Amino acid sequence: MGATAVALSVALAGPATAAPAGRDHTATREALRAAVEDGVPGVTATVRDGGTTWSTTAGVGNLRTGKPRSAEDRYRVGSITKTFVSTVLLQLEAEGRLSLDDTVATWLPGVVEGNGNDGGKVTVRQLMNHTSGIFNYTADDDFGTAYFTKDGFFQHRYDTKTPADLVAIAMSHKPDFAPGTSWNYSNTNYVLAGMVIQKVTGHSYETEIRRRIINPLHLKATSLPGTRVTLPRPSSHAYSKLADATTGPTYDVTRLNPTIASSAGSMISDSADLDRFYGALLGGKLLPAKQLKEMKTTVATGDDSDGTRYGLGLADITLPCGVHVWGHDGGIHGSSSAAVTTADGRHSLAFNFNGDWSGDAGAVVVGEFCGK
Repeated sequence: MGATAVALSVALAGPATAAPAGRDHTATREALRAAVEDGVPGVTATVRDGGTTWSTTAGVGNLRTGKPRSAEDRYRVGSITKTFVSTVLLQLEAEGRLSLDDTVATWLPGVVEGNGNDGGKVTVRQLMNHTSGIFNYTADDDFGTAYFTKDGFFQHRYDTKTPADLVAIAMSHKPDFAPGTSWNYSNTNYVLAGMVIQKVTGHSYETEIRRRIINPLHLKATSLPGTRVTLPRPSSHAYSKLADATTGPTYDVTRLNPTIASSAGSMISDSADLDRFYGALLGGKLLPAKQLKEMKTTVATGDDSDGTRYGLGLADITLPCGVHVWGHDGGIHGSSSAAVTTADGRHSLAFNFNGDWSGDAGAVVVGEFCGK
């Protein structure tokens, strides 16, 4: 994706409160500044460390007016949605309402079939840890042309897609591999996971996330937008190149119908809410110990050289300094986000780039957890 070259002034906001003793977030600031210097229009980040919160911003939220980003910005979190969906499924398991070893066909008969797909051989667990082998619908060429290129996006940005529509795209392809034999990240897995939630509970995944997570944790900036194309305020604009390039024109892609992401990535939140969610999750406030252990049981992603393994909607990342953090990243048009926390849930970081073609998210995480 891409954007016009624009000279941006980097304005870092001061900390919301004093940094914890021994941690001044210098490396985090430098990584955020570097992202803006690399072409990201703006970034917003919040750290929660024990009882202390620190927020900072860099760059702009509106390329036309130069308005800076805000620490309170709401943004599309993309695949961070998956951790919320996984949490609901694990709560349902704890309640005895499903088993992670149930087949998809048990709950969604006739949905995963054709072209070698067989929902009777895929388990709910395999959806959650991406070992199902089911094709990723966003990798479909026609889908990519319709939603990730300039001409396609501006023609189709307000389309409403049902979960069944998205799964049907995946079913037009053969599986990538036999269930349980390999690993491949597939958004289709979590569209199906959302459908399972609806079948088990009789309510949409949105309703269950609100009831089980958003309301109990008082996540006031977090929402499931449904078909709403706008972002709630305060928020910044989102920008993309709408091409496989880091140069060329930059397009404002803020407005879109998020049903194209469904339960794989439609949520909206802010950095403080994401810190609170991941802190509560890893701190044992959302799942019993048994289910949290299952969530943290990881599989190899095919290349462990980057220090990442994948659990049930949750990644385990080993940083160069040896620190383990748990969380997820998320990308959707014009928005690239990450949210991670330490194993005890006490030190959390969440941040967002409002451009999807550049910026080193890994450097921000390393800066916060390995720097001072």
